[in-house]
Amino acid sequence: MGIVKINDELHEEIRKASSVMLRSINAQSEYWIKIGMLAEANPNLTFTDIMREQMKLAEVDVRQVSHG
Repeated sequence: MGIVKINDELHEEIRKASSVMLRSINAQSEYWIKIGMLAEANPNLTFTDIMREQMKLAEVDVRQVSHG
């Protein structure tokens, strides 16, 4: 585990986003870092494509999720 230094403005944006997404500030930061790394490594994929692939890798069957 390490410490990542970020500026105060970015930290505040992470804090606000984390409250909306019901994640801790650390979890929100990790999420954005992971998605950013995947996007850089796969520039031909959209965000939706990346998320779909991550769900598949985690063996999440989104068809089983109820819309009600």
